[in-house]
Amino acid sequence: MKQRVRCTVNGEARAFEAPPMLRLLDVLRDQLGLTGSKYGCGEGECGACSVLIDGELVLSCLVPACQAEGTAITTIEGLDAGGVMAPIQEAFLEYGGAQCGICTPGMVMAAESYLRGGGGEDVDAIREALEGNLCRCTGYTRIVESVVEAVRARAREGR
Repeated sequence: MKQRVRCTVNGEARAFEAPPMLRLLDVLRDQLGLTGSKYGCGEGECGACSVLIDGELVLSCLVPACQAEGTAITTIEGLDAGGVMAPIQEAFLEYGGAQCGICTPGMVMAAESYLRGGGGEDVDAIREALEGNLCRCTGYTRIVESVVEAVRARAREGR
């Protein structure tokens, strides 16, 4: 039996119907057409499906869609403002934080969560904030550099 779920996705009121245990990741990708969040492992181990729910970083492959009722969800598509990339997206592009692209949305969302939480340039703190996200293409150096640059960009902008 499907349940009707109403929530806000990337600032827009949305509604969908889903069986109680359908994953939020599947609804985002298949019903709402938001394919930025990636299916990586389906077990909550890789972080590729990370999104923000009510400002908290979560693994959408582990969240039953029915739990989205009344929440505010931000996906990778929701970070840009009117076609202008968020500082973390710009930094990933400029500093080569993205390689094959599978982990990138989750890394960016984890980094955005870190930035929104007031995180600074401390490399160890950045690595800790990203530790739930796996990348098989990099040694994480460029990803961490991207986050450091995003911290600096936010400081320049007075955020």
